[in-house]
Amino acid sequence: MLKKINILSTKKLLESQKQRLLDANFEVIEVNFIETTIKDFELTKINQNLIFTSQNAVQSVLNHPKLEDLKSKNVFCVGMKTKGLLTENGFNVIAYTGYAADLAEIISLVYNKENYTFFSGNLRRETLPEKLKENNIQFNEIEVYETQLTPKKMTKKLDGILFFSPSGIESYLKMNTIKDQICFCIGDTTAEPLEIKKVKNIVIADTPIVENVIAEVIEYYKN
Repeated sequence: MLKKINILSTKKLLESQKQRLLDANFEVIEVNFIETTIKDFELTKINQNLIFTSQNAVQSVLNHPKLEDLKSKNVFCVGMKTKGLLTENGFNVIAYTGYAADLAEIISLVYNKENYTFFSGNLRRETLPEKLKENNIQFNEIEVYETQLTPKKMTKKLDGILFFSPSGIESYLKMNTIKDQICFCIGDTTAEPLEIKKVKNIVIADTPIVENVIAEVIEYYKN
C-alpha cells in the first residue's frame, strides 16, 4: 500500500482492533454514530427462558439488582460476543446463532413449547418477535436499553466505511452520502439498509464480529 487509505469506523474500536488497521498502513478515523444508554426496568413476569440479541441488553441486565434471580434460567442469544459475556457472568446459554432470524428458526423448530422473555432495545428489528408470534410462541419483551442516533458530518474523503448496525448506517446517512466508498458490514442484517439503497460496494464479514470486519478491510486492500 503506497498511499494511505482513509477508513472510517462508525464506532470507536478497541485499541487492539484499531492497531491492526494502523499496522496495515490505514489512516483510521473513529466516530460513534450511535450511543446506547441502559434503562431502568422492572424484572416482573419473567418466563422460563431468556433471549438476548445484543451485548448492550446483557450489560443492562448485569446492572440490575435482581440479576441473581435470572441465572437459573436458560438463555438463547445472538452473537459470539454476547454468548461470551453471558457465560462469563454465570448464565447457561442453550443456543446461540450469528443472526436473529436463525435464532428465531431454532426456537420455532426445536423449543416451541417453551416460553420466553426477550430483553431488547428501542430500535430492535422486528425479525425475532414476528417469527415467534407467527409460530404462536409465548413471549414477553422488556426494553432494557436505548439507542440514540448521533449523526456527524464527515469532511475528509473516505475510501472505506465500517458499519456495525443498521442504526449506525441510518445515523451516517443523515448527514453524509455514500458514493464510491467500500462499505464493510459486520453482517447481513447490517448490510440490508445499504442493499435497499442500491449501494454497490458492500463487503460482508464471514462471521459477525468486529475482528472479521477488520480482516475483510485488510484483505480487500491487500489485493
